[in-house]
Amino acid sequence: MLDWTDSHCRYFLRLLSKHSLLYTEMVTTGAIIFGKGDYLGFNHEEHPVALQLGGSDPSDMARCAALAQSRGYDEVNINVGCPSDRVKNGSFGACLMAQPEVVARCVKAMQKEVDIPVTVKCRIGIDDMDEDADFARFIDIVADGGCDTFIVHARKAWLQGLSPKENREVPPLNYPRVYALKQARPELSISINGGVKTIADTQAQLNNVDGVMMGREVYANPYLLASVDSEIFGDHATHPISRREAVIHMQQYIEKQTDPYFKPWHVARHMLGLFQGQAGGRIWRRYLSQNGTGKNPDPHLLMNALAAVEAAQQEIEEYNAKKESV
Repeated sequence: MLDWTDSHCRYFLRLLSKHSLLYTEMVTTGAIIFGKGDYLGFNHEEHPVALQLGGSDPSDMARCAALAQSRGYDEVNINVGCPSDRVKNGSFGACLMAQPEVVARCVKAMQKEVDIPVTVKCRIGIDDMDEDADFARFIDIVADGGCDTFIVHARKAWLQGLSPKENREVPPLNYPRVYALKQARPELSISINGGVKTIADTQAQLNNVDGVMMGREVYANPYLLASVDSEIFGDHATHPISRREAVIHMQQYIEKQTDPYFKPWHVARHMLGLFQGQAGGRIWRRYLSQNGTGKNPDPHLLMNALAAVEAAQQEIEEYNAKKESV
């Protein structure tokens, strides 16, 4: 979720669900150790939140895990699933599925330094290493290194021949391989990722695995999260936030920002799908896109966009009322 699930995005998503575990963008050990910016910053309101870490040097991974724990993260997740060229060339991401011993050493080194969970996100295979035995060997070695929680994207990754975007869509989903892993290793916590788009899909998956990770669908249709607490976590006491309430919260969040380089679009871009499937959804997206960028962005961007949506919805209601009265 590089350049997607930044702290602005996570703050917004947390408004919609109190219980879902949120993941950062993948951050490399090099950026954390040598970068000039603060790559570990997050809002306190984001909890529970996991740092998604990219790297392959056990000492660097351990150092970054310790920093993450000291900053208050709830989990550190090792990315062994990203297939981008930058990841491959940096010896982390999906290419590490061919080096399970390296991943196991990283897990061991990190667990010596932290008390928070160290987890692994991976694929079901890469390139020609995509047999059940290859996948089982990877899991066995990393689990022997101390990892007891795996989040599995149920697609293989072609590191040769497919772009990162194609690797999210072209290789077919193979849920049974993930189910088989859970059956073979019931003591491990296994979550599934890939192609899950609805709450009903999630509930069906939970019959076979321990958890479900949703990425692109939540980003495209974030209000999906508003029903997760009650439908998945069984929390019926908390009333889900409305879209309108979320907009007001995020407008206030924008107004509190003090970074001189901050622009309302840095927040609004994560909210384009808030009215997905609703009357006025296209107006919402268009208003944000047209007025959130440029040299003089609208400082009241979200509230003005909401006003445009509500005006359109009112027109539709009046039109429908007239039709019914005829």
